[in-house]
Amino acid sequence: MNKIITAQFWVLLAGALFAWVNFVREMVAWMQNRTCPVCAIGANTNPFLTPCFYGAVFFTAAFILSILLMMKKK
Repeated sequence: MNKIITAQFWVLLAGALFAWVNFVREMVAWMQNRTCPVCAIGANTNPFLTPCFYGAVFFTAAFILSILLMMKKK
């Protein structure tokens, strides 16, 4: 069971980092009034209302829960 929790930790860490990097790229494109190169969202679309932001938030929440699970297990 400990291997599964450790694997879950690393997968969620990678997913959260990937999601936040994509969101930051989307935010920079929005601030420069360009189309996002990652997901082709228009220049006028607020990045806080896009799937990239919601995915980053939920991946981060799942990652935090994974950390709590690892701490409780030890």
